Amino acid sequence: MTYAGRLAPSPTGALHLGNVRTFMISWLRARSQGGKVVFRMEDLDHPRDKPGAAQAAVDDLRWLGFDWDEEFVQSERREIYRDALDALRRQGLVYPCVCSRKDVENAQSAPHSGEQLFYPGTCRGRFASWSEAQCFSRRTPCWRFAVSPGTVVAFEDAFAGRFEQDVLATLGDFPLARDEGGAGYTLACVVDDLLMGITEVVRGDDLLAATPAQIVIARALAPWLAHIGRADAQIPSFCHVPLVVGPDGRRLAKRHGDTRISAFRAGGASPEAIIGVLAASCGWAEAGANLSLRELLPRFSLSTIPHGPSIVGGLVRDVVCT
Repeated sequence: MTYAGRLAPSPTGALHLGNVRTFMISWLRARSQGGKVVFRMEDLDHPRDKPGAAQAAVDDLRWLGFDWDEEFVQSERREIYRDALDALRRQGLVYPCVCSRKDVENAQSAPHSGEQLFYPGTCRGRFASWSEAQCFSRRTPCWRFAVSPGTVVAFEDAFAGRFEQDVLATLGDFPLARDEGGAGYTLACVVDDLLMGITEVVRGDDLLAATPAQIVIARALAPWLAHIGRADAQIPSFCHVPLVVGPDGRRLAKRHGDTRISAFRAGGASPEAIIGVLAASCGWAEAGANLSLRELLPRFSLSTIPHGPSIVGGLVRDVVCT
């Protein structure tokens, strides 16, 4: 099977060094194997989407030397997600939930930190329909996936190694979509990876713990895939790589300074300088190297990438000084 990877930016903000490092690894992983690259704009998070951010991301990636073979926009694929959601509903695998994040946090039996919350099934069997749930609460419902007891998912990650999770015990019934028609990130991402023939997902390791839930969804969609003539669709393998973080160890944000690619462009940095700095952080080049993506192909290896996160401060200084 021909390798197929993906670049999947979201228009929730400007492209920064951390995004590009992960995209670089994904692009090189595909091209080094003679595979194809699929570009997918994940623009379903409307409250957070920034005007012009989608085109800016494309412009920045093109400027840096990225290319791709196919292109999709999630907001143009809503009917597909609705059809997939309807199939899960017919199987009795989803239900509407009106619990807020605070409600879920208050229901925790132990102190919790991070983004993965355990949901105890408060709304399972509570409402007969989305409209009933909506009438019950002023809060817009979400769809939750009803996880079966004993659902344990294990997989071998190409970078992080073996990962195993008891999904019901760890997450409970996890949120599937925050849109009545199913156009939410979790469901859309799984559907698209299946239908676009993605063979491996390369992304940041902050999403490693969310992967078992996505595998559960993909398995549940098997009858729907057969119904639409895509019984051959395969669940991709995964490769979760370390993030670029701030000195405080947290994901990049404005508090860590300006790491936007657009800012480096405006400041006169070259694409080769940015790629060179990021390549050095992965062990593929010496500090100060100026390299194109194509020049990195013979140097690419997952084995040289440090397993800890990269700190943004040094990367920014190296780009500025180039």
